[in-house]
Formats: sequence, structure tokens, C-alpha cells
Amino acid sequence: MKALVVESFQEKPIIQTVLDPIPPENGVVIEVKATGVCRSDWHGWMGHDPDIRLPHVPGHEFAGIIQQVGKGVKNWRAGDRVTVPFVCACGTCPTCQSGNQQICDKQFQPGFTHWGSFAEYVAVHRADINLVRLPDSVSFESAASLGCRFATSFRAVVAQGKVTGGQWVAVHGCGGVGLSSIMIASALGANVIGVDISEEKLQLARAAGAHHTLNAQSFREVSEAILEVTGGGAHVSLDALGSKVTCYNSIACLRKRGKHVQIGLMAGKESDPPIPMHLVIAKELEILGSHGMQAHAYPEMMQMILQGKLFPEKLIGRRIQLYEAVDALISMNSFQENGMQMITRF
Repeated sequence: MKALVVESFQEKPIIQTVLDPIPPENGVVIEVKATGVCRSDWHGWMGHDPDIRLPHVPGHEFAGIIQQVGKGVKNWRAGDRVTVPFVCACGTCPTCQSGNQQICDKQFQPGFTHWGSFAEYVAVHRADINLVRLPDSVSFESAASLGCRFATSFRAVVAQGKVTGGQWVAVHGCGGVGLSSIMIASALGANVIGVDISEEKLQLARAAGAHHTLNAQSFREVSEAILEVTGGGAHVSLDALGSKVTCYNSIACLRKRGKHVQIGLMAGKESDPPIPMHLVIAKELEILGSHGMQAHAYPEMMQMILQGKLFPEKLIGRRIQLYEAVDALISMNSFQENGMQMITRF
């Protein structure tokens, strides 16, 4: 099969022909029909993830058709249309037994712990607990756009932030995660503020449902601007970028008893952010993380898509071929792309 292969961290990947994957006994091989290029893939290419072993094939946001099925799989057949959470669970550890497969003790992640979806085919282990069936009306592109950014944002907004109608929600960073969060929070009836330093991204934020937008470069203190707009601070604020600045601003802009949800990965030099703990104590704030979403939790999100309340496909900015993903991957940290880049041709 054709695949994008990383042979050395921080060096340009190459397109190679490699051996087709073999289905695990408890897993399947999926023909990839669409796969997103995510900043998490960039972190992997940089060498920020200790689980990656070279040579490596990135890619973790994907959807496709099952081509081969392991003999231990009970619930799936060749020809089924599926997508997969980026965290795949073991199903047996105490964390999984509590229903929190998104932080499984023995998790595997295509594109990180195993070869991923920047290829014509990808193998997925433990298919019976990790695959999500796609309704015929949901395209492969829409399903692939759910895989990391949208599903993670959905859980961050709904399960962690517990956003409800009428609340103020601030979203710091209007890339793929941020735009997803804005769309979801807006669909729930919240008043959403999108924050970024790019006017183009702020325009996309408004299109995704943001009621207010702030260009962070125009304010000395972003948190103070949000406190003023909201009349006391956001009920829920999300750092959708993952930087020391956006993490701090997200916490500092909260009203009393507000919730900060960290979605953006804090890696490399951004991994140890300063926290305004005096505000956390004085305002009794909550600091929460959000790491993916369980396969069994997808139906609520899928139902909102089928009802026409969420439109993840609108967040796709550019559809590209596999060879174009080489430059797309290594340029992710420039934040120049508006919307999600989606590989749809191999």
C-alpha cells in the first residue's frame, strides 16, 4: 500500500510503498476513505510523543470501509462503514470498566502507538469495543472530521464543561478544535466568544456560530476584555490551542465557579504553563482536561449531526492528496491553514 512514512523526527516524511497491514485476531483492516491532518500529528512528527517508534505512519482521524476481519471479531463484517475514536480502549482495565475508555490504562492509538491512517489501509485492534458504525447519510469526510478534534471538543463542551443554553463560553484559538467547540457550544444555546490573532480565523469562528470575536492582538489583557463583554466572566472557557498564554487567559477570564477545560495539547516548551492559582482559589474555579471521547458516547453526537444541529463537514478547509500531506504536516505549527485539511485521495 501507499503510505506517508516518517523515518526521522523533524525531517521531511516521504511517500513509500509498504506492506499492507494484517488484521489482528480481535481487529480489522480498514480501507481509508478520508483522514484529517491534525496538529497532534505534527506533535508526533516533532518527537513530542514517547510512544512513537520509527519508522512511523501518522494519522488518527479517519473513516473508511472494513476490508478484512480478524477471526475473533463478533460484531463487524467486511463492507461495514466505520470510524474510530483516536483513543482505542482495551475494554477490561478498571478505567474502561468505569466507562472512561478515552483514558484507558492500556490504550492504543493508531498514528501514535501504532501505524496510522496516512495510508491506504490501517489496522485497528479490539474492533468490537472501538469501532463506530456510520449512518449511510454521514459521509466519510464528515466522519473523519469527528475523529480527534470534533469528538474531543464535543466531550469537552458537553461532558466536561456541561455547557447549557444562556451560558457564556470563551474559546481560545480558532483552529480545528476551537471551531468545533464553537459550533457545539452554539448549538447548545450558549453565547460563544471566539478568540484568535487571525482575522480570517475569527471570520470562520463567526461562521461556526460565535456571537462575539476578539482579536487577541488588539487587547493588552484578553481576560479583562472577556470579563467586560460577559459582565463578569465566562461560565466555561476552553483552551483550544495549547499554549502558556491561552491556558492562562482561559483561566483568568472565568467568572466565579467557572470551568476551564484544557483541550489543546501542552507539549514541548509549552508543557509547563503558569496557572493563576490565586484566582482558582478566590473564585472556586474548576480546571478540567479533555482527552478524546469513548466509542460508546458517539451516538449523542451523531444524533445531533443527523438532526441538522451540527455540521462538522463545514469545518473542512481543504481536501488534499496523500503526497500533499507531507508539506501540510510539517507546516502545521505555522497556523496558516483555515479549517481542517482532509486527505481524500491516495
